[in-house]
Amino acid sequence: MYGRLRWVLWDVKDTLLRVRKSVGEQYCQEARRVGLAVPAAEIEAAFRRAYRQHSCLYPNYGMAQGLGGQAWWARVVQNTFSQCGVRDQVLLERLAQNLYHGFSGPENWEVFPDSEKALRGCVSLGLQLGVVSNFDNRLEGILRGCGLLSYFSFLLTSEMAGVAKPDPAIFRQALQRCGVTATSVAHVGDHYINDYRTAQSLGIHGYLIDRSDGTSQTEVPAQYRLCSLDELPMRLQQDTH
Repeated sequence: MYGRLRWVLWDVKDTLLRVRKSVGEQYCQEARRVGLAVPAAEIEAAFRRAYRQHSCLYPNYGMAQGLGGQAWWARVVQNTFSQCGVRDQVLLERLAQNLYHGFSGPENWEVFPDSEKALRGCVSLGLQLGVVSNFDNRLEGILRGCGLLSYFSFLLTSEMAGVAKPDPAIFRQALQRCGVTATSVAHVGDHYINDYRTAQSLGIHGYLIDRSDGTSQTEVPAQYRLCSLDELPMRLQQDTH
C-alpha cells in the first residue's frame, strides 16, 4: 500500500451482522401474530420473487421514483403476502408496518461473534471507521441497538446517498467524508462486486470476507481474503505506520 492507512469503511449486512432467522420464518411469525397461518417456505419463495421484482423496477428503495425505504419495503411485504393469498388490504398494511418496525431494532438481527473484536482492534490501531452500506435509514437504530454504533464516525446508507453499490459514487461520497485519498482507506465487505471490486477500482484497499472457507474468490489476492474478521487488524497493522 502507498501512504499510511487512516480509515476503514465497512459493509454491514452479512459482514458485521445478519438476520437472526430466515425472512420466511420471521414473516411467518408476524403473520401468526395477526391470525394468519402461512407456511414459512411459501412466504420465503414469495418474498424472493417480490424482492427481485421490486429491486429491478425500483432500485435502491425507489429513491429515483420518490419512494424511500419504508414505502419500498411496504410494497415488498404486501406483494409477498398477496402472493400467499392474503387479500385484506388493511391486514397487508398492518403486516408491512409491523415488519418494517420489527426490523428496525436488534431483535431480528444477530452480530457475528468476530465483529466487535475486529472493530475494537481497528480502533486500537488509531484507525477511524465509517459505514458504506446498501441499507435503508433504519441502519443507525439497528447498529445502536446491537451495540456497534459508537465505533463509527459516520454512516452512509444507499438511501441517504441516493445511490447504491456497485455505483462508485457512494464510495466517492464516503471518501469526501473521510477527507483523505483512496490509498489511505480500506473497505471490508462480503460481496465480490459491490464491495471488493468497486472499492479496488477507486484505489481503496478492498478486503473480502467469506466465512464459508475464504477460498471461493480465488481471483482475489490472498492478502485481501478473510475467513474471519479476527484476521483483519493484523493485516492492517503493517499499513498504519
